[in-house]
Amino acid sequence: MGAGEIPPWPTNAPVYGSVRLRKFEDHDVSMALDLAKDPYVPTIGTLPSHATMDEVLDWVQRQRQRHVDGFGFSSAVADLVTDRALGGIGLWVAELSEGRATAGYSLAPRERGKRIAAAALTALTEFAWTIPQLYRVELYIEPWNTASIRVAERAGYLREGLLRSHQEIGGLRRDMLLYAAIRESWETS
Repeated sequence: MGAGEIPPWPTNAPVYGSVRLRKFEDHDVSMALDLAKDPYVPTIGTLPSHATMDEVLDWVQRQRQRHVDGFGFSSAVADLVTDRALGGIGLWVAELSEGRATAGYSLAPRERGKRIAAAALTALTEFAWTIPQLYRVELYIEPWNTASIRVAERAGYLREGLLRSHQEIGGLRRDMLLYAAIRESWETS
């Protein structure tokens, strides 16, 4: 694999529990409209707050383009039975040559509290280990975000520390907790 190249999209959609990770589709706009109403999600990504239908369609298209552009795998988290989008999850491979990737996830507000995010993160991590040169997947979580911390821990990620003033979110420098999964630990558990 040359510079800027990433592995192909998985031929079999990653599945865990009640969710399947798949490419974004135009009909996922209702989930994205719900996600855009969340006060936090628009501060950490490219989905505008209270997005219009055109903005949501643009956002869905950007998610499909992430793999094509070599950034990583942006997937809709879909219900295994109905295929209805519940949220989004990504595996970002900018540091793949170093054996590292980062992950991020968000669920539409109406889908939270059902352990869907932990299932999606588990599916994504199991997929990550199919990439031979990947040995570590990292998560960056704000310390106040106890729901996201629970998701990480339920999916088998371990807390490694606090990164002070690590990232700008909403125009402010924020501390971030570092959680990680490593291939060796995952495969022996």
